[in-house]
Amino acid sequence: MAVYTTLGAETLAELVAAYDVGELVSAKGIAEGVSNSNWLIETRRSNGRSHGATSRFILTMYERRIDVNELPFFLDLLDHLAAHGCAVPATIHDREGASLRNIDGKAVALIQFLPGVSPSRPTPAQAEAVGAALAKVHLAGRDFPGKRADRLDPALPEALALAAEVAARWPTDLPRSIIHSDLFPDNVLMLGQEVTGLIDFYFACDGLMAYDLAVTHAAWCFDKPGGLFDAALGEALVAGYESVRLLDHAERAALPLLAQGACLRFVASRAEDWLDTPPGAQVQRKDPMDFVRRWRFYREQGDAIFAKR
Repeated sequence: MAVYTTLGAETLAELVAAYDVGELVSAKGIAEGVSNSNWLIETRRSNGRSHGATSRFILTMYERRIDVNELPFFLDLLDHLAAHGCAVPATIHDREGASLRNIDGKAVALIQFLPGVSPSRPTPAQAEAVGAALAKVHLAGRDFPGKRADRLDPALPEALALAAEVAARWPTDLPRSIIHSDLFPDNVLMLGQEVTGLIDFYFACDGLMAYDLAVTHAAWCFDKPGGLFDAALGEALVAGYESVRLLDHAERAALPLLAQGACLRFVASRAEDWLDTPPGAQVQRKDPMDFVRRWRFYREQGDAIFAKR
């Protein structure tokens, strides 16, 4: 999440009035993340004599990397997963039933607010819970009718210059579903050891389920600079995943390579963000080298850490 665009109080109030959620009470920009502008919205219903309790929502304005034509895929996916009992926020539809609206030529959506905080120092118990939640998303996503190709697949031709070895060996015949593909700790909300929300599905696509697990492994199981691997987190994450959906032999064998591909993808995307962030945007840029160190680790020790015990 981030804030690239400033919206005035009158504009926000007019937008909120298009939804059956009450009147706008407050709006606070959220600076985390890099791709879209986001606000925490509070509303309150009035019965004419007194005011009721406030309700919270997330307002997202789509700024970068997202094809507006693909937004129905992302928002319909949230509704599908929520209906299947996954811990994801549902889309709030406006009074006319639309999931998207437009402000000054930019698409916006109102999303359900879920309680919880993102873990800054995950525990093995939290990693296990996240693995299980991810597997539930994969199972529920199998009958989602929408399709979207992975624009950041390490096996795509444009990735060859960066990762020729990984791309040449990239598997194509592993089990597939709709995957999140960006499940960092800051995209997970938790209360203690319970997962209350998986958020930011804007890289979701049809992809390899084992790749999604590898992405999550790389995102969760290292210190921030990527130089220190936490084996307990890694084991717990995979165990949590397999408590819901067992990996087959080919998937487990591919995890070291898939993790390398995940790291190279984030090296490239973070480098792009570092260079292309507009001046004045409320965005926290992230160091691409954090994932170079992870990539080296997986290349050297991936076979050992993913071996079946």
